[in-house]
Amino acid sequence: MADAPTYNIEHTDRQIKLSASGDWTVTEIARIDQKLRRDLAPLDYDTVIYDFTNMAKIDTAGAYVFARAIRCKTDGCFDYDLITTMPGHRKLITAAAEASMGQAPRDPRHWYDILIRIGEYTSGFLSEVYDTLAFLGRFLVVFVKLLLTPTRIRWKSVVFLIEDIGLNAAPIVMLLSFFVGAVIAYMAASLLASFGAQVFMVDLITVSVLREFATLITVIILAGRSDSAFTAQIGAMKMRQEIDAMTVIGLDTYETLVVPRAIACLVSAPVLAFLAMVSGIGGGLLVAWSGGSNGISPILFVTRIRDVVDPVHFFVGMIKTPVFALLIAVIGCRQGLAVTGSVDSLGSRTTSSVVQAIFAVLTTNAAFAVLFFHVGI
Repeated sequence: MADAPTYNIEHTDRQIKLSASGDWTVTEIARIDQKLRRDLAPLDYDTVIYDFTNMAKIDTAGAYVFARAIRCKTDGCFDYDLITTMPGHRKLITAAAEASMGQAPRDPRHWYDILIRIGEYTSGFLSEVYDTLAFLGRFLVVFVKLLLTPTRIRWKSVVFLIEDIGLNAAPIVMLLSFFVGAVIAYMAASLLASFGAQVFMVDLITVSVLREFATLITVIILAGRSDSAFTAQIGAMKMRQEIDAMTVIGLDTYETLVVPRAIACLVSAPVLAFLAMVSGIGGGLLVAWSGGSNGISPILFVTRIRDVVDPVHFFVGMIKTPVFALLIAVIGCRQGLAVTGSVDSLGSRTTSSVVQAIFAVLTTNAAFAVLFFHVGI
């Protein structure tokens, strides 16, 4: 049978001593929580001593009752001490006390705090850009050296990574591209039908898939699937000090870890983009064909592509893909090598790698759009 929780409060000067006994668990504390608050309300104190020598049991709820009820009446934090014979009790109560009321008071907010935060975020962003560019520069130096001596490239790792990055990702890339092509076709049909210009569906579907959507779907899948894997794999090696061991025995981490992943991305991304283009156009063709009496036959669809759509749109999409793939590989590997020894660092770096890769891809794609517009492509 559980022992009812009891307590005794001794108040001297600006110090109180709270001696507790019984079971301070979630099933027992409801009856005593409000009473403890009322007893503490009239007291003036800034130092608290917890005496839990006679306490039988305590859980997180009981620890939080102490931390929530024992509060300083001013904005400043008070000192507290623990008397207990159970190490587990000490850890639990210390954590609850520090989380609830042992922290320093927050500074008052000012109107210029938003400017400070903007400055901090801007500084962090510029620092990330600088580190990424420095990493990219060193990678390019090592990459060119290995291209001049291709026997030093770890081709077994490259083949394995191509299978993981390219072959295993092909189904999801093709499926998503198929659905995107179908959605574009439905949108085009609803817009062009009122003008009697359904045949221009072919132009809209083909150009949008070839120039933008197939490439973007491919690289976004790579960023979410492969980029995070790069960071997690290299970060786990960093946590286990495997990279330090590689450095000690004379292995270059760029040659061993970064270059194979970059080559695998450079090879896999264009192939995936091509499959996405075929799949996206196929989805649009299927929707256009299923339009009943207003539908477009597959023969007319393909003939329209051959006669009207400029092949330059295909090359625009394919030119962009290797650049995006290189950015994804570099960002993922850099974030992995930046992992420290904690799991929190691994998680935050993995998240950052995906976000940064997608941001870099979309920003670069916008730059390509401006460039091609001024060039006239």
